[in-house]
Amino acid sequence: MAATNSNSENVQKPSFETFQLFSSTASGFGIFDDPAQQAPSIPPPPCVEVLPSEVHSSVKHSVESVNLDGITLLKGRVNTQQVFGLSNSDLVPGKYEGGLKLWEGSLDLIKALRCDIKSGLISFGGKRVLELGCGHGLPGIFALFVGAAAVHFQDFNAEVLRCLTIPNLNSNLSNKSHPLSSNFTNCDKIDVRFYAGDWNEVDKLLPYVATHVEDNQNAGYDFILMAETVYSINSLQNLYNLIKKCLRHPDGTLYFAAKKYYFGVGGGTRRFLSVVEKDGVMASSLVAEITDGSSNVREVWRLKPKVCNG
Repeated sequence: MAATNSNSENVQKPSFETFQLFSSTASGFGIFDDPAQQAPSIPPPPCVEVLPSEVHSSVKHSVESVNLDGITLLKGRVNTQQVFGLSNSDLVPGKYEGGLKLWEGSLDLIKALRCDIKSGLISFGGKRVLELGCGHGLPGIFALFVGAAAVHFQDFNAEVLRCLTIPNLNSNLSNKSHPLSSNFTNCDKIDVRFYAGDWNEVDKLLPYVATHVEDNQNAGYDFILMAETVYSINSLQNLYNLIKKCLRHPDGTLYFAAKKYYFGVGGGTRRFLSVVEKDGVMASSLVAEITDGSSNVREVWRLKPKVCNG
């Protein structure tokens, strides 16, 4: 995951060139291809739908403004100690995956999406959106403000959704300073849903995932958004499998923002892209690269299913 937010960013123009990281025979993972090298798994929390009415009123939720090149969103702040009994710097795999922090990739992603919208490359009007590993949910909230018909938020921890995502969404929808806020009054009245659980199982709850072959034509999300989700090597394959189940074919698009490398945990954009490349069914394009000198190189990528010719 990323660490601190930055106000000085250099975003490149979108690119549709296909990225080739490894040859078709290269694995790209080294020792991590060997299951014996993997860390032992921890049983994940159960997959559940979290209702807006389940907000934890006992947890203090404060907000502050985030200005993203002219658009203002609100980010919530809650205490990790109060929610999970952990210090604010702790991240415990299998228990808490950092969802209470606002990672800089979320802001990178929103800026990249705005750029592609302004360029006419994409439109969220009337579309279905899924944000994976949502935390604050700012990319999904942005999608609502630019016309998405449905936005579903997923996070590993139900506590993150109850204590942060849902209150943060409601704060943004009631923010009168946003030009589109008058269209929304409460997340109970628009097509917004919240799901908690592990990427290996949560697709069973998502309403737009096809359960039968005959459902495939109208199934799936038009856009999947995610930021700072590719930090752990052990979760990359499950994450990619979930994306393939959830993305609408053949027109769905995935946008993800992350660090190029996560030192110490082994993940990063290039590790994830190697998983995508080995599968061979999706094409990737670099949308933005952020090199601000204060942190590791960050990137935003666009993935789409490859078009079969003939």
